[in-house]
Amino acid sequence: MDVQFLGGTGEVGRSAILVDDRLLLDYGVKTATPMQYPVGDIDPEAVVVSHGHLDHAGAVPTLLSGDSRPAIHWTPPTAALTRILARDTLKLHGGTMQCPFTETHVARLGEVECRHGYRESFEAAGHEITFYNAGHIPGSAHVLVDDGETRLLYTADFHTDDTRLLSGSTARPAADVVLCESTYANVDHEPRAAVEERFAETTRTTLWEGGTVVVPAFGIGRTQELLMVCAAHDLDCYVDGMGVEVLAMLRGYPDFLRDSDALDRAARHARKVTGRDGQRKRIADQNTVIVTTSGMLSGGPAMSYIPEIRTDPTNRISLTGYQVEGTPGRELLETGRCELNGGVRPVAARTELFDFSAHADDAGLRSFLASYDDATVLVNHGDDCEGFAAELREDDVDASAPEVGDERVVE
Repeated sequence: MDVQFLGGTGEVGRSAILVDDRLLLDYGVKTATPMQYPVGDIDPEAVVVSHGHLDHAGAVPTLLSGDSRPAIHWTPPTAALTRILARDTLKLHGGTMQCPFTETHVARLGEVECRHGYRESFEAAGHEITFYNAGHIPGSAHVLVDDGETRLLYTADFHTDDTRLLSGSTARPAADVVLCESTYANVDHEPRAAVEERFAETTRTTLWEGGTVVVPAFGIGRTQELLMVCAAHDLDCYVDGMGVEVLAMLRGYPDFLRDSDALDRAARHARKVTGRDGQRKRIADQNTVIVTTSGMLSGGPAMSYIPEIRTDPTNRISLTGYQVEGTPGRELLETGRCELNGGVRPVAARTELFDFSAHADDAGLRSFLASYDDATVLVNHGDDCEGFAAELREDDVDASAPEVGDERVVE
């Protein structure tokens, strides 16, 4: 089996792996200025998409911009989420170099897509493919690729612990080669129950003191989980941004959720924000919780709420995910200041990070790989892929970290 790495190696973003020059696994973008795309001039027969995040699916519509029409295989939630992301990209960057596809290309997805559930094997570009629940976001999948001689397991992004929204990854199909993510290698997550309890307790305290809590959250997965946390702890809340649309969509796919009834209760518990007639300004003055995009304060409705609450130390900003270096969220955590309304301004509201990660940590990665002692491990999707691969080699694992543009023959 010939494997080419077109992106996502030694970095987080633009994941893309070409197998035997015919089968493409993921085709994402790296959010930067300018946007970064996978390398190479490719013309795959089929595309398999692991899940609906920009760094794995954000460039998929570009594959339909020419004469080729490769079949695109994914789970039903991934199909829906990719469209939501594509429309959001068009809204933000349509007609610019940042967005090399149009609404026409997005519409073509419906002409070539094939939807599959977990553990339902199917054929794509001469390979047998099987999806397994990856526990990362709804519809996320480990992808097993079998060419009749070699079995390659592409983990994509995965989480081994249960959350309110999803069950953790448990499937460990036999494989000769494992292409494994490493986002949180050498990091240990705080137990989810402890993170949730700390979030609920600090939120209750702020509300009791008369403050407002703004909860910046990623629109896919994180927003819905935080709404379930608020409902479970009876915390009054609003929901704003892309997460509202995603919430409505996910309720249509109960089989891809851990507890669809709990998500339904959370949806009824939260009040949806329309953003009309100064609504956000009025809500910011209320003694309430606001779960809103964007998770790193790089845009979205969060940037309407933060300026309204920033000067009062009674208020709170509860960040709920990793803050990439260079983002306003990271700047706020490190300096107590961030870019607001065209200038860098101090924020008196209390700020804290709660690690509601959707990725396996170091212990989770090693627990997963323990099932593949005899396999070849290729490490990708991380800031220090080579460092993690070196640690695995110290434990007698046949591990390495390809670079962008590398080509490997595996068996």
